[in-house]
Amino acid sequence: MERRSRKLGFVVPVLVIALVAFIGGQAAPKIIPPSWVLGHKPLDFESLNDTYDLLERKFDGKLDQTKVIDGARAGVVGSAGDPYTVYQDAKEAKDLRDQLSGTLSGIGAEIGIKNNKLTVISPIAGAPAEKAGLRVGDYIAGIDKKDSSAYTLDEAVAKIRGKGGTKVTLTVVRGSSQPIEITITRAVINVPSVTWSMKEGSIGYIKISTFGDDTTEKMKIAAGELKSQGAKSIILDVRNDPGGYLHVAVDVVSQFVPEGKVVVDERHNGRSQQKLTSEGGGLLEGLPVVVLINGGSASASEIVAGALRDNIKAKLVGEKSFGKGSVQDIVKLEGGAQLKITVAHWFTPSGKGIDRVGIKPDIEVKQTLEDFSAGRDPQLNRALQELKK
Repeated sequence: MERRSRKLGFVVPVLVIALVAFIGGQAAPKIIPPSWVLGHKPLDFESLNDTYDLLERKFDGKLDQTKVIDGARAGVVGSAGDPYTVYQDAKEAKDLRDQLSGTLSGIGAEIGIKNNKLTVISPIAGAPAEKAGLRVGDYIAGIDKKDSSAYTLDEAVAKIRGKGGTKVTLTVVRGSSQPIEITITRAVINVPSVTWSMKEGSIGYIKISTFGDDTTEKMKIAAGELKSQGAKSIILDVRNDPGGYLHVAVDVVSQFVPEGKVVVDERHNGRSQQKLTSEGGGLLEGLPVVVLINGGSASASEIVAGALRDNIKAKLVGEKSFGKGSVQDIVKLEGGAQLKITVAHWFTPSGKGIDRVGIKPDIEVKQTLEDFSAGRDPQLNRALQELKK
């Protein structure tokens, strides 16, 4: 894929599940060589057809061939055993396009697999999930009274999301406490990908909620406005940001880092495939930076945090990040479906892998539920203290 292809570093969200990418803007015809040329054993399609024939003859009901094909595709892809390598139908593809454009319909939270459990990565501020009491790190044990372990990640997401005004009940385990049931009314949610303001005189504050379609443009606007208002240092807040487009992460880093510096090293089977570098020319080059991270900071957020620490010695403040170190390519299929494939794992410029382990902050500061409920933000306060030095 070309440099600006839409690779994704993204934790699967509750609100949307499919991902979109284009190869040169449209699908090009391909000639597929025989399996023996590719070096792998051909699939036994005869046994698959036998299974379908048996089902068709004996099943007491009607079969929808579209659903049969979708199910077969999903089964093949699911056999990889990777929660981020998935097949998505046309509706799921549209859902993610809506999210990356900033328009969501659901409960307003992102989920992923953590320690083999369905886990809340980040509730969106002010969204139904947060208002109902869902918190970062909550284990979702049940969805509408059914055991969540019975679902794949995609299936769980499909069960939780839905139209505004409808309800879903989640069985939640928080730490070692007893399970509690939280009923959430879904809603249509509009989330700006970038917001910014000035803090305490000359400190600029930028919050990125997702690395989406408009993030690069809004990041440039934020940088320009903060510079014009006299910003001498920057707090970059990627807490509870589940990620997004890989090229957007590079664009964000380029606002701070000189041209030609490594942002991320993509490796396939342990070997470096390509190193994405900063484009330079950013308005925030040379300014001291503190990056805020927590357990909801994933993938593209972690790429940015690692690149800024390695390249310009930015300090990371907060809590250990989520730990998603893989990169997905998306292949568009007929009928609007998508195939998302993990094609590489990424490493920071200094060569550190973070998959399943996350990035540790330079300065650990926790934000407790009591802090959250009282409107206190000790992580932001510590970032301000560091920059005042």
